[in-house]
Formats: sequence, structure tokens, C-alpha cells
Amino acid sequence: MTGYRINKLAAFLAIAATATALHASPVLAFSPEAQQMCQDDAMRLCASEVPDIPRITACMVRQKARVSPGCRAVMDREAAAAATGRKRSAATE
Repeated sequence: MTGYRINKLAAFLAIAATATALHASPVLAFSPEAQQMCQDDAMRLCASEVPDIPRITACMVRQKARVSPGCRAVMDREAAAAATGRKRSAATE
């Protein structure tokens, strides 16, 4: 594998990881599961946004209806967890 392809793959892994926090979450949090489930979708749907992580994230949110069911499930689960964390944080302030 060439250096260019390795760098591009690393960028796409970052895309997939970043894209999972998504929906209305101001903090980008992601899991290894999200990386695994969303990598192909990020490469397929948002490759033109590389290497701009905020644009990749926005792209994945816009393309949510087109992502695979597994990626969508992870996105939904992590968005719900982030929302719960924000509610807890607001309640303690």
C-alpha cells in the first residue's frame, strides 16, 4: 500500500470516527464501533470534504438518510448518549 493510500485511509478513519457524534452534539465523541460501522459510509458519501473534520461531520449529518443501517444505529445511539450527558451536565450547573 502506498504512503498516499495509507494517509487517505487514516483520514477516512478520522472521518468515520468524527461523524458519529453528529446530531446536535457540540462535542465530538466517538467509539471504535462507530469507526467500524461508519467508515465506508464516510468514504462513500463525504470523501470530498476531507480533511475538514467539521465539514465531514456536517456532511454525515446531511447524508444520514443514506448511511447504512449499522452506521445510522451507532449515530443515533451516540447522539442520544451525548444528549443525555448534556442534560446531566445542565442539571448539575
